[in-house]
Amino acid sequence: MSQRPDDVHSRERILAAATTLFAERGYDATSTRAIADAVGLNIATVAYHVGSKPQLYREVMRRAHEAQRDVVLEALKRLETVDPTPAATVAGLIDFVDAYLAFCLDHREVPALWMRRWLSEGKDLIEFESDLAGPLIADVVASVRTALSRAGIDADVDVEMLVFTIVWTAHSFGQAGVIDASGNRVPPGEGAALDRFRAHLHTVIERMVPTLG
Repeated sequence: MSQRPDDVHSRERILAAATTLFAERGYDATSTRAIADAVGLNIATVAYHVGSKPQLYREVMRRAHEAQRDVVLEALKRLETVDPTPAATVAGLIDFVDAYLAFCLDHREVPALWMRRWLSEGKDLIEFESDLAGPLIADVVASVRTALSRAGIDADVDVEMLVFTIVWTAHSFGQAGVIDASGNRVPPGEGAALDRFRAHLHTVIERMVPTLG
């Protein structure tokens, strides 16, 4: 039986509210009642549309992963098509980093959800790392290694740790920005700070993957 339009609308509203609350507060500190209150529904109605809190969290994380995965896989496709030269390959890696950073800034709830998990939020629900994050990281690492090999780059690079470094820093910058010399927090969307951070990521790639091999 197909869902009625109002059922679909209510479900999407619940998922949107849950995504925001899970990202801001974490899984453990977000109650079903808080989600219900955010959309003006009662707990029974929320359960009818999305099931239990673990089921709701699984759907939120699945959607976050799919949005992240789509951007990553599209960037990897571009990396696969670059000329097999050292300079073009490093430029392709920088393009990949830029695409991922843009995603983190445009969809800040996604890095926030993963960072909450880094703090062991919802630690009993372990399938997200094994079924979602782990395989995606493995795909990125394999693609980067292939690109380096095609270009004849024999740099002494721990590719897996390089990928994690980009993820950790992009997620953190997208959430917190930077702190200036006066102790003021500069938001990530502030032009100068963003330009500096992007340039820094480019330098990380260029220093770790030298075009001379």
